[in-house]
Amino acid sequence: MHRVVILGGYGNFGTVIARRLSHYSRIKVIVAGRDLSRAKSLAAKIDGEAAKLDASAPDFQSKLKDIGAETVISTAGPFQRQDYAVPRAAIACSAHYIDIADSRAFVCGIGELDAFAKASGVLVTSGASSVPALSAAVIDHYLSEFKNLTNINYGISSSERTPGIATVSAVLGYCGKPFERLEDGRWVRVFGWDDHSVHALPILGTRWFANCDVPDLQLFPTRYPSVRTVRFQAGTGLRATQYGTELVARLVRRGIVSDAARYSVALRLAAVALEFFGDGMSGMFVELSGTGTNNNPHHRVWELIARRNHGPAIPCMAAVVIAKKIADGHLTERGATPCVGLVDLNDYMSELQDLDISVFAY
Repeated sequence: MHRVVILGGYGNFGTVIARRLSHYSRIKVIVAGRDLSRAKSLAAKIDGEAAKLDASAPDFQSKLKDIGAETVISTAGPFQRQDYAVPRAAIACSAHYIDIADSRAFVCGIGELDAFAKASGVLVTSGASSVPALSAAVIDHYLSEFKNLTNINYGISSSERTPGIATVSAVLGYCGKPFERLEDGRWVRVFGWDDHSVHALPILGTRWFANCDVPDLQLFPTRYPSVRTVRFQAGTGLRATQYGTELVARLVRRGIVSDAARYSVALRLAAVALEFFGDGMSGMFVELSGTGTNNNPHHRVWELIARRNHGPAIPCMAAVVIAKKIADGHLTERGATPCVGLVDLNDYMSELQDLDISVFAY
């Protein structure tokens, strides 16, 4: 059986991945993290193994090798504050590496490990999440409809369910901070959780969105050379939480708050207190426009709606698909690369079939 070590395996995203992979007969899941008791608790429920692993410890690499890791999946964020010590350790152990990072710098820079990964004969991929893995899969699925794809506008609206502290810290880390995105052929400066907009989604109705810094903003202009605008925004199902985050961003821009991530614990507690008022639904939309193959203007919209708080499972499925393909020997790519083009849309959606999720395309 292919041995998959999941770092942060008992966390919000790690648990989803561990449970899903535990049902696959060719994979043995090793739930790993700093808290051995939590790792053992989950491992016992999924017929897996548990390991105490601290990625910052000097003996991390040797312990990873002793466990017999063949693939390492890292869910232990925030990746904005990490270097490449974990994937380097995985490569040194001749183990494949996958993470669910959405940090622009972390994901886009993973290529610096390419030569090391190829020499060890392993795949290292970063960003096996809703962005850029799923977003790229959607675009690739419909790309053949376009002679020239010029505009990509998309967004994710989460439910009221508050993510773990690492995710909250990552989001707050760019609140009110500047970053660049491609707009009408020019790189323009925008600010995190600014530029408020609304979008109507099936079943959900109108949701609020604001600017977010993601790897796609840097990756897609190169991956899709004809594109002139790449715009990604995100939001939450509760307007109080959305407005509160946008307010924090304004305080950062005005210099009243230097770094919103410092208040992650308090702000997360406030968001958790509001969860009672949510509807358990989240959504994602992707709007593509440009010139069709008939030389006429062409527009494509893809939308996904998740009910009963099944939305948090969506960003986990790219890692699940890739781990299964590696275990089966069906994924032959080697080297280090952002997670685009490794998972197609049909593979992704097949992992969501048992969840309360609907897809609309028109």
